[in-house]
Amino acid sequence: MSFRTIDQNAFAITTPLYYVNALPHMGSAYPTMAADVVARYHRLQGKSVLMITGTDEHGQKIQRSAEEAGQAPQDFCDHNAAAFESLWKKLNIGFDRFIRTTSPSHENIVKEFFQRVWDQGDIYLGQQQGWYCVPCEEFKEERELLEGHRCPLHPNKEAEWRDEQNYFFRLSSYQNRLEQLYQERSNFIQPESRRNEVLSFVNRGLQDFSISRVNVEWGFPIPTNPTHTIYVWFDALLGYVTALLDPDEEPTLENAMAKWWPINIHLIGKDILRFHAIYWPAMLMSAGLPVPGRVFGHGHLTKDGQKMSKSLGNVIDPFDLVNRYDSDAVRYYFLKEIEFGRDGDFSETRFVNILNADLANDLGNLLNRTLNMARKYCDRKVPTLSLDTISADNVLRSKGEVLGNQVSEAYESLAFSQACEAILGLVRASNKFLGDQEPWALYKQGDLAAVERVLYAVLESVRLVAYLLSPMIPNISNDVYKQLGFSIDFNRKDVGTVASFDTHARWGMLPMGQELEEPKPIFQRLEPPNPPI
Repeated sequence: MSFRTIDQNAFAITTPLYYVNALPHMGSAYPTMAADVVARYHRLQGKSVLMITGTDEHGQKIQRSAEEAGQAPQDFCDHNAAAFESLWKKLNIGFDRFIRTTSPSHENIVKEFFQRVWDQGDIYLGQQQGWYCVPCEEFKEERELLEGHRCPLHPNKEAEWRDEQNYFFRLSSYQNRLEQLYQERSNFIQPESRRNEVLSFVNRGLQDFSISRVNVEWGFPIPTNPTHTIYVWFDALLGYVTALLDPDEEPTLENAMAKWWPINIHLIGKDILRFHAIYWPAMLMSAGLPVPGRVFGHGHLTKDGQKMSKSLGNVIDPFDLVNRYDSDAVRYYFLKEIEFGRDGDFSETRFVNILNADLANDLGNLLNRTLNMARKYCDRKVPTLSLDTISADNVLRSKGEVLGNQVSEAYESLAFSQACEAILGLVRASNKFLGDQEPWALYKQGDLAAVERVLYAVLESVRLVAYLLSPMIPNISNDVYKQLGFSIDFNRKDVGTVASFDTHARWGMLPMGQELEEPKPIFQRLEPPNPPI
C-alpha cells in the first residue's frame, strides 16, 4: 500500500465527525470554521487541499435519541445530518468531503480495517465491567465520575453499570510505540496543554479497551461474530479514511489512502482527545498504516461560564446567529476573540462591539475615506508612482513588509487570534498615518506627489489586510478587493492560482493606475442585541 510523502503539495484537514443525536450548535460550528480557515490559507499557498467534515451516526446514544423522537434511526440521522450540511453552507464552509458513517462505502472500509487488526492478533473476547456514559459512548473509571456516578461532561446523566462480554483491542501492546511517537514527534499533539494531558494518561499505563457492544442494534456487526456491534468510536475514526475516497472509487483501504493519507491535521474538541491521540494511532499501528501529522485539541465554548452542550440545553443556535449577523461576522468573532486551544465565553454584547470596532469603524471607515480621497485627488485611480519614493522607514511599508510572514506563521500554528491582532495593527497604524499626514491639507498646498504617496501607502495596506483576512472573512475581503479594482473571488477553491500568497501577501503589489470602484460600506454597523440570545 502506497502513501503520499510529506513533501507533496497536498494538504488534508479534518473536523470531528459530529454526533447526529441532536441538531448542530455553536460548539460544533467553532472547529468547522477553524478548519475552513486553515484550508483556505493553504489554498492561498497554491496547495491541493482536502477539507473533510461529516457526521458520526452509529451507537447507543443515537439509537436512543431516535427512539425518543419516534423515528427510525436512519430517518433520524438523515434529518440531522442534513442540518449540519446546511449550517456549514450558511457559514460559508468550503468543505470538500462530507462523510456519513452510515454510508455503504464506510462499512466496507471498517470491515477491511477490522480484518487487518484481527489478523494482527490485536482483538480478543473478554469481559467488560464498569460505568458507561452513554452520551460519551465511553466507559469511565470510578475516579472520573462525580457523585451519583455522573459524568463531568454530562452531569445531568447518570452513568450506567455494564457487565458484558465484549471484544477488546490490545491497546496495552502499543504503550511503548505510542511513547516513542510522542517523543519523536513533539508536535503530534497540540497545544502543549493537551500533549501534557495525554502523556500523563499514558504514563499511568494503558489498558485494553472494548471495541464491541451487545444489545445495540444501530451499528455495523462484528464480522467474526454478528451478535456484537462494532463500538461507535472504532467505527467513527475510520470515517476520516472513508472520506478520502473519490465518489466512484471502489471502497478499499488501498484506494482511500493512495493520495491524501496521512491526514495533516485532525481538529478535535479536547473532550475527545484520548480517542484521537491514543486509540487512533494505536489502531493505525496495528493495521500497519501511518499515523496522522497532528492532532489539535481545541477548547470549549462557554455561555454564562458553562460549556455549551446539547445535554445541558445551554447552546447558542448558530442558524439564528448567522441569519442575524451573516457568516463573516460569526467567523471573525469566534476566531479572533477566542484563543484557539483555550476555552472562551460568548457574549453577544461583546460580539456586536468587537465587530463594530474592528470591521465597521477601523477597517470599513479607513477604506471608505481613503477611496473617496483617491477618487477626488487621483482621478479615481490608484496613484501612479515609484515604490522607491515611499521610504523603507515609512511606518506602513515597514509594518506591511513583515506582516505576511507574521500572519503565515500564525495560521500555520492555528493562532487565529494572533493573526488578527497582527493584521489589525496595520489597520490602526493606517488610520493614525492618515490622520498624521493629512493628505487633504497636502492637496490644498499643491503637493500632489506627497498626497499620492500617502494614499498609495494606505490603499495598499488595506489591500494587504483584506488578503490576509480572507481565510476568515472571504466575503468582506471580496468587497475590499472589488472596490480596489480587482475581480478576485476568495471563495474559489483555486484562488491560489490567481492570488497566490507569494505575490499578494507582499506589501507593494497594488497595481499603479488601476481603476477604483465607488466606495461602499464593507460592514454595516450592528445594533446592540435586544433581547440577548
